[in-house]
Amino acid sequence: MTPLNSTCYFQVHKMRRCWVVLLGLAASTVSAAETNAPPAAVAAPLTPQQMFEGGTNSYNNWIEFSSGGFFGGGNRASFQQQHQTSGGVFGGIEGSHFGTNLDKTTTLSLDVRAIAELDDYQVKLGVEREKLGYLRLSYREFRTWSDGDGGFFPPTGMNYPLSKDAFGLDRGAFSLEAGLTPEKGIKAEFKYTHTFREGQEGSTIWGDTHPAGGTLVRGLGPSLEDIHERADSFQLDLSDHVKSTELGLGLHFETGKVADTLKITQFPGELIQQKITDQQGATYDGFNVHSFTETWLRTNLLLSSGFSYSHLDNTFFGSRIYGSDFDAGYTPNAQFGFGYYNLSGSSRLNEYVMDLNLLYKPAPNFTFIPSVRLQKDYSDESASGMETLGASLPVAFAANGDAGDLDVRGRLDFAYRGFTNWVLHARVDLTEVDGNLDQYGGLIPIAGIGIPGVQSGIEERNFIQQYTAGARWYPSRHVTLDAGFYYKNDIYHYDNTLENTINDGVLGYPGYLEEQKFATYDGNLRLTWRLLPNLSLSSRYEYQWSTIHTAPDALAGLPDVESSTMQSHILAQDVNWTPWSRLCLQTGFNYVLSDTATPASDVTQAILDARNNYWSVNFSSGLVLDNKTDLNVSYYYYQADDYYNNSLEGVPFGAGGQEHSITATITRRLSDRIRVSLKYGYFRYSDAASGGNADYGVNLVFATLRYRF
Repeated sequence: MTPLNSTCYFQVHKMRRCWVVLLGLAASTVSAAETNAPPAAVAAPLTPQQMFEGGTNSYNNWIEFSSGGFFGGGNRASFQQQHQTSGGVFGGIEGSHFGTNLDKTTTLSLDVRAIAELDDYQVKLGVEREKLGYLRLSYREFRTWSDGDGGFFPPTGMNYPLSKDAFGLDRGAFSLEAGLTPEKGIKAEFKYTHTFREGQEGSTIWGDTHPAGGTLVRGLGPSLEDIHERADSFQLDLSDHVKSTELGLGLHFETGKVADTLKITQFPGELIQQKITDQQGATYDGFNVHSFTETWLRTNLLLSSGFSYSHLDNTFFGSRIYGSDFDAGYTPNAQFGFGYYNLSGSSRLNEYVMDLNLLYKPAPNFTFIPSVRLQKDYSDESASGMETLGASLPVAFAANGDAGDLDVRGRLDFAYRGFTNWVLHARVDLTEVDGNLDQYGGLIPIAGIGIPGVQSGIEERNFIQQYTAGARWYPSRHVTLDAGFYYKNDIYHYDNTLENTINDGVLGYPGYLEEQKFATYDGNLRLTWRLLPNLSLSSRYEYQWSTIHTAPDALAGLPDVESSTMQSHILAQDVNWTPWSRLCLQTGFNYVLSDTATPASDVTQAILDARNNYWSVNFSSGLVLDNKTDLNVSYYYYQADDYYNNSLEGVPFGAGGQEHSITATITRRLSDRIRVSLKYGYFRYSDAASGGNADYGVNLVFATLRYRF
C-alpha cells in the first residue's frame, strides 16, 4: 500500500535526494582535501521509486499478506453496505505477482489474490510471445453487501429490520483469451467468458404495513431478492491494415439465464402477515456482428465508419403468489391481493447501427469533426398467464405489443489552438427520434375489481439538442483557467392514436401525456493556480438550472405547466501543500446546493420540494519519518441536513446524516525485500431518516507484509 499519493511522494523524495547528493559531495570534498587523495566516485542518486522500495535492487516478483478486522457497535448491516466489507475479521494474500522469461521472446506471468471472509479471489495466468500471440486465463470472484432492512415510521418510532448482517451477493467471471498478433497480416483475438451472480440482495420494494394502526397503510415491510444469474459469451475479433486503411470485423454470441425471486413481507408483526414470492425468470440468446474502417484519405483527413447488427431472443416466465410463507404454491384466500402464476412469454429485438465520422484539419491549429449515427430498432413481445385475486377463481390473461424507432444523430466538434495560450472548443449535438409503441391486453378485472386491459397506440417524436462551448486559458506559467457552458433541450411529443386508459373521465397514463420538455443550462469555471513551487490551489464552481414542462392531452382539460424546476450550485476547493521536504498536505472542500420544486408541493404536504444540499471536507497528509518509515493520516467528513419529517402526510424523503472517517497508516521497510504496514481507522455514521437505527461506530485494524523476490 503506497503511503503517499504519487505526486506528493515524489516531491518529498526529490527534495530529500538533493540533500543526500549535496551532503555526499561535501563529505567527499573534505576527505580529499585532508588526505590529498583523489575524490571517491559519487554513487548515482536513488530514484523516488528506489527510495520508496529501499534500494537499487530490482525485484519483479512479490507477495503481500494481509490481516485485519472491524470491531465496534451500531447497525452492522448498514456499515457493511456503505463500506462493502464483511464487517468482521479477514485476511489472506492481498496480492502477488510472479513473472519469468521462458525464453528470449516468451514470458510467463501469474497473479494471485485471496482474502478469506471477504470472499475476494483472483487468479491470472498468462503466456505471451513477441510477434506471435498470447494465451490468458483469468478467474475473479468477489462479494457485495446490501442492507435488507425495511423503513422507519417516525410518529410511532416503528422500525422494520430484517437481519443483523447485510446480505451477500457473489459475483464472478472466468475467461479464456487467445490471440495471434503477428507484425504483419491479420490479427485475431478470441475470448470466452462465463459470468455469474449468486446470493441475496436487499430491495426497497417494501411491503405494506399499518405502522400507526387502523387503515393507514405504508410501504415499510422489508424485502429481499434471491438472485441466480449466469451467462456465457464468445467473442472473435479480426483486424488488418491494408495500405492506408485499418479495418476490423467482430462476432459476439451470448446465452444466459436469469432466475431471480423478490420476497416481500406484508404487514410484519401484525395479526395477519403475508409473504409475497415474486419470481422473475428469463433465458436469452443474443448475437452481434460489427465492423469498422479507418482510412487516411490525406495527411489531414481521416474517415472512419462502423456498422453493427444485433438480434436478441428472450423467453420469460414468472409468478406472484401470496402465502403464509415464501415459495408457497398458489391457494385462494380472501385477503390476498392481485397475483398471477404460469406467466410465460417471449420477445425479440433487432437493432441496426451505422456511423460515419470525418476528422479534418484544414489548418494546423483548427480541427473539425462532423459525424452522423443512424439506429433502427424493432421489437415485439407476447405473454400469457393466470391472474388471481382473493378467493375468486383464477382467470386467463394475455398481452402482446410491438415497438419500433429510428434515431438519427448528427454531431459537429470544433477545436482551435491558433491564439497564444488559448484552447477553444465547441460542439453541436442533434438527435431526432421517430417511433411507435403498441400495447394490447394485460391484467384484467376479476369479479368486477380491477381495470380493463390496456389498448394503447402511441406515435412518438423526439428532438434532442445540446450545444456546448468551452475555453482553456494559460495567462501565466502558474495559472490555468477553464470555462465551459452547455444548453440541452429535450422535447418528447406523443400522439395517442389508440387509448382506453380512462380514469374517472380524465385520461390516465400513458394517454395523459402529450408533450414534455426538459431544458438544462449549465455553466462551470475551474481555476488551477500554483502559488509557490510547493503550494497549488484548484477552485471549481458550477451552476445548473433545469426545468420540466408537461402538456397533457386536450381531453384532460388541463393546461401546459412547468411541472418541476431544479437549481444547483456546486463549489469545490482543493489545496496541495508541501511545507517541508518530509511533509505533504492535501485538503478538499465541496459544497452543493441543489433544490427541486414542483407545483404539487403548494397543494399537499404529501409531496415536498426536494433538497439535495450537502457539504464535505477531506484531508490527507504524508510524513517521511526517516529513510525507512512513512506515516499517512487522512480524514473525511460529510453532512447533509435535508430530511423533513412529513410522515403523517406522505413518505419523508431527503438525506439527513453525518459521516466521519479517520485513518492512519505507518509503513516500515525492514530491508530491501521486506516491507510492513499497520493501519488504524475509525468510521462513524448517523442517519436521521432511519431514526438512528442505521447508525454505527466501527474501528478498523489492518496490517500487511510484502516480500519481494
